Amino acid sequence: MARTSFAQLLVTQLRDLGVERIYGVVGDSLNPVVDAIRTTEGIEWVHVRNEEAAAFAAGAEARLTGKLAVCAGSCGPGNTHLIQGLFDAHRDNAPVLAIASHIPSGNIGTGFFQETHPEILFRECSHFCEMVTSGDHGARLLHIAVQTAIARQGVSVLVLPGDVADEQADGPLTRDLATDLGRVQPAAAPVGRLAELLDEAGTVMLFAGAGVRDAREEVLQLAERVKAPVGHAFGGKEWIQYDNPYDVGMSGLLGYGACYDAMHEADLVVLLGTDFPYTDFLPTGGKRPPKIVQIDADAARLGRRIPLDLAIHGDVALTLQAVLPLLSSTKSHRFLHRMLKAHHKALSGVVAAYTRNVERMTPIHPEFVAATLDELADDDAVFTVDTGMCNVWGARYITPNGSRRVFGSWHHGTMANALPQAIGASMAHPERQVIAMSGDGGLGMLMGELLTVKLHDLNAKILVFNNSSLGMVKLEMLVEGLPDHGTDHEQVDFAAIAEGVGLPAVRITDPKRLRKDLEKALAAPGPMLIDVVTDPDALSMPPHISGEQIRGFASASTKIVLDGGVGKMLDMAASNLRNMPR
Repeated sequence: MARTSFAQLLVTQLRDLGVERIYGVVGDSLNPVVDAIRTTEGIEWVHVRNEEAAAFAAGAEARLTGKLAVCAGSCGPGNTHLIQGLFDAHRDNAPVLAIASHIPSGNIGTGFFQETHPEILFRECSHFCEMVTSGDHGARLLHIAVQTAIARQGVSVLVLPGDVADEQADGPLTRDLATDLGRVQPAAAPVGRLAELLDEAGTVMLFAGAGVRDAREEVLQLAERVKAPVGHAFGGKEWIQYDNPYDVGMSGLLGYGACYDAMHEADLVVLLGTDFPYTDFLPTGGKRPPKIVQIDADAARLGRRIPLDLAIHGDVALTLQAVLPLLSSTKSHRFLHRMLKAHHKALSGVVAAYTRNVERMTPIHPEFVAATLDELADDDAVFTVDTGMCNVWGARYITPNGSRRVFGSWHHGTMANALPQAIGASMAHPERQVIAMSGDGGLGMLMGELLTVKLHDLNAKILVFNNSSLGMVKLEMLVEGLPDHGTDHEQVDFAAIAEGVGLPAVRITDPKRLRKDLEKALAAPGPMLIDVVTDPDALSMPPHISGEQIRGFASASTKIVLDGGVGKMLDMAASNLRNMPR
């Protein structure tokens, strides 16, 4: 390749590596990069209204495609806006390259206008963060940044002064990248010890996280072999919960069913590809705590949440493939059957909360909205889920099937993620139905991105659970025994706002019209905002809370729905119970 500006080399190289778009907001220090995109076929600039949304969109695209996605921000405030979305992408293992443009290199360190230190600011939310000092230096760093983001499944940041972007560069160009990553084969000794523990244990429970994505069949084979109930974290739900005859639900703040009980009553708990952070829900004590095994392809995660009796560094599928032939004991169905029965009972006991007279109750119950959405959405729909109560409704009502995708800000837990993630999902897969399950708090925070949806005419449906409240924060206050304060606000007509910027919209306040209006809105081509006015007092408690929390909750509120329903999962639990061998 002939010598050219580094900005042109950067854009051409990214295009040749399969990057189709760069999300961002134009700005003077980014001008060389944006102009290179303008003159380069096969790659486009996706204009958003806030760089935070650019990073969220890139992270969503990377999660869906498994390929590198790119965002950019201009110097100072432009690139510091990226940080929220980059933290989210990095903590959820999405390969993203961020181009953080910088002030002119000769002014660095002088307190110049808009000066920051991006190479310091982004260090915590990236695997690689370095400043380009010349065109040829940038060509080398580009390869390292891209390969690191892909190899370590996270964020890389190139800090690029505007004047350096104009410098000439001629390589070396990257001719190939290692994108087909290998899998970690476990060592033989820990696999042998795992077989011993599984044979010795009277009862076994399996707890699955996102690391079981390519290990579904092996997990189910192990569950059958050792007669183990299978629970999951939210990250594992879309890969393991559907058509699972051993399913006992989900643990954690959003949990449901018998997962917590199964984990605490088993003799042996095997954590499969999960970095579940809520140690209060893990079996850390008690009169007879279980033995704990953890299997993960990232050795740094082993044992950082709970003390382990056995730590196995390995791909989940490869580890289970290795251990299954070594197992010799035959176990009773008794424990599994008891947990499946408890799971069915737990779901049956709460399902009436959203079915009894729900079509006559106003404001509309959010459980009813989520359950109806689940029934009407496409089989391969992509759901992006806001942090807060939308997480609860997504966890309990959206039914995975192997084709649907459901994700949110699982580890960073930031507000306002659903709408910008839907932008990235729609750009990457314009043919698929993309549904943002947005809270009114989250939508209000990044509401300007409705303009982005309109500008690019995205096939995104933004469903707003409009309860005029920060519901999860209210719940946290009530559980602590505090009267909620600062959580409620005046009603907002988001449909009117959307129509004001040219977006089709519908506002639903009558539960009797919910199904008809929602079905019509989802079927409409192109973008749509669906504003559903929901009950602010519909809050959902986790499956296990302490007596102190219950007392605090009772002292703060008496009008609350303690448990919501769980949609189609009750039917699956009943089916699993019927099919259980006696």
